[in-house]
Amino acid sequence: MNFFSLLKTELLKIRRTHIFWLMLVPCFLLWLPAVLNVDQNFQNASGLSPENNFFIQGFMGFAWILFPALLVVFTVMLNQLERTNRGLQKMLSLPVNPGLLCLAKFLILLLLAAVLLLLMLSFYYPAAALAGQRAGADLLLAGDLVLKEALLIYLCSVPMAAFYWLIAVCVRVPVFSMGIGLASVVPSVLIMNTKAWFLYPMCYPFYTIMKLMGSLSDEKEFLSLDLIPWLPAAAGFTVICILLSCLLFGKSERR
Repeated sequence: MNFFSLLKTELLKIRRTHIFWLMLVPCFLLWLPAVLNVDQNFQNASGLSPENNFFIQGFMGFAWILFPALLVVFTVMLNQLERTNRGLQKMLSLPVNPGLLCLAKFLILLLLAAVLLLLMLSFYYPAAALAGQRAGADLLLAGDLVLKEALLIYLCSVPMAAFYWLIAVCVRVPVFSMGIGLASVVPSVLIMNTKAWFLYPMCYPFYTIMKLMGSLSDEKEFLSLDLIPWLPAAAGFTVICILLSCLLFGKSERR
């Protein structure tokens, strides 16, 4: 099977799961309380305008906790699709390159991450419009700012997704794999405030939203996003994780 056939097969597999419905959970958890408590956007002391505060508060919880947590769940679910009923052994009995199969699954993970972000954006606009109607103010931000920030969060999540995929490939027990992934989210707030933040990809999405918060507030100093050494570190981390995943994928089943 070629690579595109593997991608098509993986897409067909996830249609039988409940991943899409799971994506709706963070959208309701974040935007519904934001609409109900819209008055708090006019009482913040950070110097943010109400419309900026509404957007950032919603995406802050998403980038820090819910987005990484769902990526962890997605990696485990994608892996368990193959391990249930010895599916991976049956798949590897076919003329399939394990590395290509692993890479196809990782691309499906990135696709799921993109769909999740699109759902967040699709919920943001009606939520901001409804909240603005309740508060008697315009809480909608310019589309270019919103799309730019969402795209940056997505690109920053690729190294993190590569790490979570590597953990899911190496750790066969789903509970342990999920536990390691979720535990890696906790230190991101602390590491984000150090000079070595670029060495910890799990803090990348949250770092970008905090940088935006600083740039839109009245603070004189805010987080810097220097491309060097951040880009080389992120690219190197991603490549290493993907290579290791492709090498180790299905190793025990091939013995």
